Amino acid sequence: MKAIKNKVQLIGHLGADPEMKIFKQDNKLANMRLAVNDRYKNANGEWMDETQWFNLVAWSKLALYAEKYLIKGTEIAVEGRLLTKSYTDKNAVKRISTDIIVSEILILSKKNSAIKELV
Repeated sequence: MKAIKNKVQLIGHLGADPEMKIFKQDNKLANMRLAVNDRYKNANGEWMDETQWFNLVAWSKLALYAEKYLIKGTEIAVEGRLLTKSYTDKNAVKRISTDIIVSEILILSKKNSAIKELV
């Protein structure tokens, strides 16, 4: 079980187009938001829908892939690792943020429904 110490797999829909950043030597970064929906019955037997949002970070080739093929609404499966960081916001409040550093992306949307045309 050593190989699964810090591993996460999610399926969801992109909440917006990937936000791209370019660093020195043409190294690219894609920031994305993934909505994961869950449906369950509460104690009263009523169906409840819950959406959780996750921050995705893709580097280099995966960032290029995201830029080329992914748009808002695309259903994807991702695999990666969790990275938690703390920072102080503009109001001097300490915050904690957890990102998923993506190692694999798989498009699940059907062709022409919510993905860019494959060129």
